[in-house]
Amino acid sequence: MPITLVHDWLTGMRGGEKCLEVACRNFPDAELLTLLHQPGRTSSTIDAMRIRTSYLQRLPGRKHYRYMLPMMPRAIERLRPAANTELVLSFSHAVAKSIVPPPGVPHVCYCFTPMRYAWQLRGDYFRTETPEGKIGVFAGKVFKAPVSAARDVVLDRIRNWDQETADRVTHYVAISRTIAQRIADCYGRESTLIYPPVDTEFYTPANVAREDFYLCVSALAPYKRIDLAIEACNRSRRKLVVIGDGQDHARLERLAGPTIELRGWQPDEVIRDAMRHCKALLFPGLEDFGIVPLEAQACGAAVIAFGQGGATETVLSPTTDQPGTGTFFAEQTPDSLNDAIERFEHSPQSFSANRARSQAEQFATARFERELLTFLAKVRSQQHVAA
Repeated sequence: MPITLVHDWLTGMRGGEKCLEVACRNFPDAELLTLLHQPGRTSSTIDAMRIRTSYLQRLPGRKHYRYMLPMMPRAIERLRPAANTELVLSFSHAVAKSIVPPPGVPHVCYCFTPMRYAWQLRGDYFRTETPEGKIGVFAGKVFKAPVSAARDVVLDRIRNWDQETADRVTHYVAISRTIAQRIADCYGRESTLIYPPVDTEFYTPANVAREDFYLCVSALAPYKRIDLAIEACNRSRRKLVVIGDGQDHARLERLAGPTIELRGWQPDEVIRDAMRHCKALLFPGLEDFGIVPLEAQACGAAVIAFGQGGATETVLSPTTDQPGTGTFFAEQTPDSLNDAIERFEHSPQSFSANRARSQAEQFATARFERELLTFLAKVRSQQHVAA
């Protein structure tokens, strides 16, 4: 069956790319369409695909691709699947869901979220904060209002386009109940829930002692709220290790006190080792789903997470009957996070490493692969009946 895979951009190996990788293993002959591709930044399975990129790939400065957002709608619409395509499968958190499929061809969108920067998190896109020492505080205040106004004009247009092109998808698949509700709110569409995969064969416990440090593993983007974890640990003088890189790195480095260690990007083996040794993983952002907390639980680590969004579907609070796999904090403030850390430290019996591992196993890659392929087969069978 000729199938076309679509992904927003291939610039790193994060949760979305791990979902795409499963599709690539099952459809190695498929063409993979994407706005941008940086070879070597994704897995060998993805890099081995027949990858066709948009005209954005040829523009200078593509390292700062997020500033190309105003050009992305046109770029994705010009990136057409082959005429003989029988099924389009997009993995989308931005514009991939708006690919134009051939007439009558089903388009399944595995939706990580409707474009968050156009709908929910505008303040985190085209950040208007001006770093001191470059332009200065006064200049930052002078230019902040016009930049914000221009940003809102751009994002209004993109949000309207995003909504208008929602019907290019015939079947939405949501990564969590949180995103299913967001798809309904933004697009007025129902969706099927298939949780993303967790590599529980790689992320495993080890017979090692837990050490006295907390851990964050994340892309360093503003909405991830790593600044919250840093500020909480600055105040409490707890040791925090941050693994990841991104646009917010310089700002976070300035915030970090003497007990904070920013290690930058690290290979999976280093991340797994940190998860096996940390006291607990801190997960301070409002996430669509969040594979990292499950990877940590697969390693037997506790998770201390913000009590909204996808984490509430994967982390289990303790009850009077049995221990949990972590705990939640109610407000995105350093004090609220520190309160949750103290509860965790004062009640170690309320956490079970074995239950954390069992919880992660329910989200294993084999389960995701089975559910996704079953759903695609159902879509194809319905298409044949309709034809």
